Amino acid sequence: MRLRRATWLALPLLFVAPAVAACSSSSSSSSSTTTPATSAAASSPAASSSSATAASGGSLKTGLKVFVIPKNLGNSYFTTSDSVNSGGALAALQTLGETGSETSGTADTPSSQIPAVQAAISKGANALVISATDPTALCPTLKSAMARGIKVVTYDSDAPTCRSLFINQATPQALGDSEVDLLAPQINDSGQIAIVSASADDTNQNTWISYMKQELKKFPKMSLVSTVYGNDDTATSTSVTQGLLEQYPNLKGIISPTTVGIAAAAAVLDTAKYRGKVMLTGLGTPDEMKQYVKDGTVKSFELWNPADLGYLAAYAAVELASGSITGAAGQTFTAGKLGSFTVGSDNTVLLGAPYVFNAANINKFNF
Repeated sequence: MRLRRATWLALPLLFVAPAVAACSSSSSSSSSTTTPATSAAASSPAASSSSATAASGGSLKTGLKVFVIPKNLGNSYFTTSDSVNSGGALAALQTLGETGSETSGTADTPSSQIPAVQAAISKGANALVISATDPTALCPTLKSAMARGIKVVTYDSDAPTCRSLFINQATPQALGDSEVDLLAPQINDSGQIAIVSASADDTNQNTWISYMKQELKKFPKMSLVSTVYGNDDTATSTSVTQGLLEQYPNLKGIISPTTVGIAAAAAVLDTAKYRGKVMLTGLGTPDEMKQYVKDGTVKSFELWNPADLGYLAAYAAVELASGSITGAAGQTFTAGKLGSFTVGSDNTVLLGAPYVFNAANINKFNF
């Protein structure tokens, strides 16, 4: 079943400053970018975790300390999902009069991410908005935060047993199915394919891949020969893609459900030897993929709007920290420009269906 193509043409185009390339270091050090609150209440010394006040004319509090913790810093996907310039999580927090900070480690690993979580707790966080590098390894730290009354919202990648709410991009099955369905006609429903994923422990990646494998049963002439892991690092993703091409000279297609991985794989395939012969699809950002679509290395790929995902997650975190919602199924809340959302089963909020980018539409987007 093919995923229904969502329409983003009515959305304003986004501008994002060039992102720093993902770092290959496994260091657990973290840094942060802070967006001060814009309201008078939030910018005053009294606006702390113990003295946040109700927003004028509404039930949401201002002066809340919200820490946005992506999988790793320097990842263009999370730069888009989190930054003020893109209209992401920090933009939402600024609009709501909160103090928002983006902080994490430099590697897509729990050992790199956990110190940032611990630091946020020690700084008096009211809420954490986190993309989990592992579904369980973060839990002792996140449960410690929750025991202190800190609201935990996961986005992009979940830690199901240690959060209040999960902001999901789209249903896992829709994403898994659609990536296989995008690739199949490009290789005439036949041949060897491989997957270039992020890390072996990423919750979202593994869930999507499980649905890809189910969808592949509809294409008996297509065979998945290998799944490799680039750890959301450009150099590693490049290396594992090159390894696939060497190990499987008859490879017909690659799926990379990670923005770092698909851009790295596209750069490897962007030669006369592979262009148009080994097809590539997955999840990517338009700005990183335009050159490859233009020269025919990539025919189509998909993604939701990362900035909207971060924006929605930030709104949800403030709703929770304000006590306006608890995260129970059936509750509704409004996320500013994005409109109204309803909490679904398993305390999950769905952003919506992804959008397919190709040569006909990619120049309409800038993020």
